[in-house]
Amino acid sequence: MLNVAILMGRLTADPELKHIPNGTAVVNFTIAVDRSYSKSNTERVTDFINVVAWRGTAEFVSKYFCKGQLIAVQGSLQTRSYQDKDGNNRKTFDIVADNVHFADSKKESAGMTNQQPEYEKSAGAVHPASYESGNTEDFQEIPAEDDLPF
Repeated sequence: MLNVAILMGRLTADPELKHIPNGTAVVNFTIAVDRSYSKSNTERVTDFINVVAWRGTAEFVSKYFCKGQLIAVQGSLQTRSYQDKDGNNRKTFDIVADNVHFADSKKESAGMTNQQPEYEKSAGAVHPASYESGNTEDFQEIPAEDDLPF
């Protein structure tokens, strides 16, 4: 059996991290995905795909992604059945994310938020602009090849 879904689209809202009663992190979000074709003289249709991510992936998404950002999701398709408040049987389709990736260029994603992403503020992290200006404090000289441990 094969159940693989790979999508790239824009987040329709900021992801909000939640925890289920046993403490496991989960985040639900929706991405807008343009269809790859359109009839002549018509606008391209957009599908809105529900995605759920668990544990570390959920924490990563909620920490580093925001509304409007381009995201690539790899996972599997899952169906759920339920009854709505009127007693009607409903079925929903979700992508269960195994991996998520940044899909915007750094320039494009910089306009999404006024804050510097958390991963660039962490201890020891240096913004790439500092390397461009000649700041090489964080670099270490590589020893001669005969001193390498492999």
